[in-house]
Amino acid sequence: MPVVIQSVDPHSYGEKAGIKAGDTLLRVNGNSIADVLDYRFYITETKITLDLVDGKGTAYSARIKKGEYDDIGLEFETYLMDKQHTCKNKCIFCFVDQMPKGMRETLYVKDDDSRMSFLFGNYITLTNLTDEEISRIIKMRISPVNISVHTTDPALRVKMMANPRAASSLEYLKRLCDGRIKVNTQLVLCPGINDGPALEKTLEDLGRLYPNLQSIACVPVGLTRYREGLFPLRAYEKENAGQTIDVIDAFAARMEKKYGERVAYPSDEFFLKAQRPIPPAEYYGEFSQLENGVGLIALLKDEFESALRLDEESGCKGEFTIATGVGAYGLIRSLSEMVMAKHPGVKIEVWGIVNRFFGENITVAGLVTGRDIVAQLWGKRLGNKLLLPSVMLRHEQDRFLDNYTIKDIESQLGVPVKTVDNDGFMLYNAMTGRE
Repeated sequence: MPVVIQSVDPHSYGEKAGIKAGDTLLRVNGNSIADVLDYRFYITETKITLDLVDGKGTAYSARIKKGEYDDIGLEFETYLMDKQHTCKNKCIFCFVDQMPKGMRETLYVKDDDSRMSFLFGNYITLTNLTDEEISRIIKMRISPVNISVHTTDPALRVKMMANPRAASSLEYLKRLCDGRIKVNTQLVLCPGINDGPALEKTLEDLGRLYPNLQSIACVPVGLTRYREGLFPLRAYEKENAGQTIDVIDAFAARMEKKYGERVAYPSDEFFLKAQRPIPPAEYYGEFSQLENGVGLIALLKDEFESALRLDEESGCKGEFTIATGVGAYGLIRSLSEMVMAKHPGVKIEVWGIVNRFFGENITVAGLVTGRDIVAQLWGKRLGNKLLLPSVMLRHEQDRFLDNYTIKDIESQLGVPVKTVDNDGFMLYNAMTGRE
């Protein structure tokens, strides 16, 4: 697929070879370029020949010698070099389908792009892929690939994803593992549908793909209050959340005994719903599923306690407020008490923000909106600074899900705001006024 070059970095290999903005890239070393994966794969050679067409329609070639992984300085209109592949499923638990109207447009995009999985860690369902694309992934040694499995029962997967290809695409999972591609998987679990015996079967099926199948994250379905006309689902409660943890842990114990790794993990939210203690950091191995909320609390607590032990001072002062999701309230409150015990001059108030926007079933900090923060902290004594988890903001760190900005919060509540990453050392420093 010919791709127009938008710009060429100054002093780059591309500029030195005479390539200009507006030229069209056709091939690299004789290989056609379909997208960014092809481009990145073929430019790793130390000697490359690019076939191009200049802005006047004249064909020419550019030859470059470089280091194996050096970039050549070409920029394209989009990072992927073509359109992002969107999801063709209609999953019964899809969070995008549960979004209210009137939010920013990007929140309604259903991503299911294998390139985004490799480049940014997004999860894909495999239903968009072809035999040729699977072969390309294996040829290029693209690892890891993150896959939403949900169940290995073909008929149940079709039911849950409302896509006939959901059954046959499961074959790609085995093919990738057989091709020595590393795979991380996730299971969004819905009570009475793909948990219980169905979950036991899925775990056993996935376990047979170890070691190239590296990890399994088990996440409870998230239900907002915007579900009119959607598939009837219910949220996990204390009893069935605990039962689900037991199923996962039984499988994980067998894997650990056989291979030395647990492989399967319940997300932190399962432990919170079951009202069970979060396991210690050692439970989570290499923390391979942090983006799925697996081990976030344990890692944060472990890092925070290390920061506390290493702190030789005890005279910090300041008055701070922390707002977080209801699920993390207990942890953040206990960590703040550790700080106040060590630093008597520090006062910290912690608020668990109830999610009025999406509904009270949603308890994670990453889905708290700016308007809920303002409404629930209005008129409160907030001290010198308001600390917020950075996961509340989009990747650009400028807006909440409801388009509120940090400046909106500051102006309406009359207090400076600092966002803090999910890092125990950074949180400790923020609580003690050092950042």
